[in-house]
Amino acid sequence: MISCEKAAIICNKAQYKEATFLDKIKLKFHLLICKTCSAFTKKNTEFTTFCEKANLNSLSEQEKMIMKEELKNRF
Repeated sequence: MISCEKAAIICNKAQYKEATFLDKIKLKFHLLICKTCSAFTKKNTEFTTFCEKANLNSLSEQEKMIMKEELKNRF
């Protein structure tokens, strides 16, 4: 069983297609038991859908890599 904190992280990764298959299975099992995380996942999915409908733009993969490198160098 994963913690609620880990479930939230996996939920966020899943929204952006970054979660592994095993992570998704762990999340599904957790959501069957935890109603709080289930509600969070539902709201998170609604928020993502809303953002997609609003046609919000995100960083390109190259921009993300540059930002990650800059953050890594700062800390």
